[in-house]
Amino acid sequence: MTHRGSRVLHVGSLARVEGETALHLGLDGDQVTEARLAIYEPPRFFEAFLRGRAHTEPPDITSRVCGICPVAYQLSACNAVEDACGVVVDGQLTALRRLLYCGEWIESQTLHIHLLHAPDFLGCDSAIELARTHRADVERGLRLKQAGNAIIELLGGRAIHPVNVRVGGFHRLPTATELRPLAERLRRARDDAEQTVRWVAGFEFPDAGCDHDLLALSQPGTYAIESGTPTVMPAPHTAGLPAGSDRALPTRTFAVREFDDHVVESQVPYSTALHSQLDGRRHLTGSLARYAVSGRWLSPLALQAAAEVGLGDPRQGTICRNPFRSIIVRAVEVLYAVDEALRLIEAYEPAPHPGVEVPPRAGTGHGATEAPRGLLYHRYTLDARGTITDASLVPPTAQNQGAIEEDLRRLVQERMAAGEPTDAELTTLCERAIRNHDPCISCSAHFLDLTLDRTGSTR
Repeated sequence: MTHRGSRVLHVGSLARVEGETALHLGLDGDQVTEARLAIYEPPRFFEAFLRGRAHTEPPDITSRVCGICPVAYQLSACNAVEDACGVVVDGQLTALRRLLYCGEWIESQTLHIHLLHAPDFLGCDSAIELARTHRADVERGLRLKQAGNAIIELLGGRAIHPVNVRVGGFHRLPTATELRPLAERLRRARDDAEQTVRWVAGFEFPDAGCDHDLLALSQPGTYAIESGTPTVMPAPHTAGLPAGSDRALPTRTFAVREFDDHVVESQVPYSTALHSQLDGRRHLTGSLARYAVSGRWLSPLALQAAAEVGLGDPRQGTICRNPFRSIIVRAVEVLYAVDEALRLIEAYEPAPHPGVEVPPRAGTGHGATEAPRGLLYHRYTLDARGTITDASLVPPTAQNQGAIEEDLRRLVQERMAAGEPTDAELTTLCERAIRNHDPCISCSAHFLDLTLDRTGSTR
């Protein structure tokens, strides 16, 4: 390696993200000319698997897309198929779906907070090292994750790749007696979730902001999880504000059926994953977007916790655009999910039937839910017999890649302006910037190759 001409930096084996990817940074002197997050895993062909299958099959097939967030895929699939068939699921069946989704939010967000993200703030290379230095915190996280898994196991039939979800509802409904032990466990989990919010709020956070449009579902009166209307909060620069502005801006909405008209995917030459743009601009979905769009409808307990740790009051138009502080927003969302799960259990009355009939018909249906990592969209086209003739799945990580690349470019540029960074400093900065967004590259882990090319350096 030299300080003149080309400089190449390789970083191998970035654990604590899900999947395999490579990062290429190009620098011309002190200027960052490009940042490419290249996903090189082979395509998984889930959309092709779905073509030719019966309209009742997507929940079981798509749950295999992710072992951490299978419920998101199942319920987005159910929403889309039911929309195509003209069927509305409501009442206690909808409440149970929301409860199931709360379980996934608890276990998935807790996994990221305690085992994947917290080590970045506490100087640890791995969750194993973190467990040695912060054992009580890791144990608290594991208890929370187990509470989320318990919800999924009871309502879904098993904690991984649930089998009890079906188009129209469930195969079997739990009894109130079966839910009672969950409530007792969740009351203890609520204390753990409150402690987690305070714990992560004590980390040191770099000053940072993002200048992307934010996209999340909204459902007035509640924090959108299992359904809602796509809602956009524009980037700060559109109002002449700095990138890190915590001021909420007026939002706009569009129907779920219009998703393809607004979010357009394209292939980039360096990645096997599609990139998405929202109305021709990069956008970000996930916890920061949800908090900006729907934060005012968090539970009183979650709102109080957010205010106490400095996130501000979204009811007064204060949001968070610092990606490093996303770990606090996720912790607040876990607290909300525990609180909401308790509310749903206390109000539960078994429906007369575990599901409604969903007879096939020709048409195209659209469905979207809020996966822990952000808005997940499904579209299915059926023929008159209910056979799937076309399918489209747009996961949140694919939507976020443009925003992640821009965050990397901006953060590295700022670091270059502060002086010549070492290889280790650049590596740490890039890894942290990627993990801020909890990308799910695929269901496997764990590799990052970072290539840094310098041309024209005067040092």
